[in-house]
Amino acid sequence: MDNADVVVIGAGVVGLAVARALAQRGREVLILEAASSFGTETSSRNSEVIHAGIYYPQGSLKARLCVAGRGLLYDFCEQYGIPYRRCGKLIVATSEGQLAQLEKIQTAARGNGVDLEFFTRAQALTLEPQLACEAALHSPMTGIIDSHAYMLALLGHAENHGATLVPGSRVTRMRLESDGVVIGVNSDEAALRARTVINSAGLYAPQVARLIEGFPPEHIPTPYFAKGNYFTLAGRSPFERLVYPVPEPGGLGVHLTLDLAGRARFGPDVQWVEQCEYAVEPQRAERFYAAIRSYWPDLADGALQPAYAGIRPKISGPAQTAADFRIDGPQVHGTAQLVNLFGIESPGLTASLAIATHVAAMLET
Repeated sequence: MDNADVVVIGAGVVGLAVARALAQRGREVLILEAASSFGTETSSRNSEVIHAGIYYPQGSLKARLCVAGRGLLYDFCEQYGIPYRRCGKLIVATSEGQLAQLEKIQTAARGNGVDLEFFTRAQALTLEPQLACEAALHSPMTGIIDSHAYMLALLGHAENHGATLVPGSRVTRMRLESDGVVIGVNSDEAALRARTVINSAGLYAPQVARLIEGFPPEHIPTPYFAKGNYFTLAGRSPFERLVYPVPEPGGLGVHLTLDLAGRARFGPDVQWVEQCEYAVEPQRAERFYAAIRSYWPDLADGALQPAYAGIRPKISGPAQTAADFRIDGPQVHGTAQLVNLFGIESPGLTASLAIATHVAAMLET
């Protein structure tokens, strides 16, 4: 049996950020990833948006880590040449009945330390002439990023400090012992003994936690999968900024985002599913047309093409209040040197560096 100082389970963007942070602090880090490469699920199937920190309850981990992470991420991109663009976004009210929602969003954002500019219809149209709205909020701190380049840089930094990524390594069992955690990998039921384990398995984090023999089940949340489908626009984007409607239950609505080449994509919607599968049903475009035309009436028939889908790793269901991030360390569950990261959905990409700092600090106390 091999010995390891720290084992990070999961090589998504958060797992890589945590591995980097711990390796830079002198820990010997082994990253176990079930897939054949890093970042193949939620981390590469999202909008690639750098969020400002607008929508989350004041004082929540999502709010605090998003705002802190946003600054860290922009600095990281500048320092290491990661492609990004601070393009800004407009949150639009498409009817007079939604104006009160804009006011609530602006107030909530201010509570999180995020300043949004209120634009009248005329002011919004000055920025985006093809937009249809009654009013809008402008978020100048919102941006977009090349998530793959970012993850590649995180991995490179971690490896430069001695970390090792082992793809194709599915954790199958864990057993708590006095001197660490015995970890089964693939067909080997006792492949490793780790001093510290970070469960950053994303969609599968609750499943991984259930592999820990004797771990209290009350500390493992029920997972829910909220699929988000994306469609791309045939032809040039009519917008230079991101455009978001007011939020809908379970997500932020069918919004328009841009990639770094300026191409427009729409999504994600919210489709509750029982298991992870990524096929985009072409017929779902009908709902997209109706939603998009509320703020861009000139969208032509047949202009949307199925693109890709992602799954949000939620720990709250369709009829429940959206859950906060859960970063459960020994102070929560009483198991020394174990950290479980549950429900790390959006804004997990934006918050990733702040989450990593938070985890590292927990292990130092």
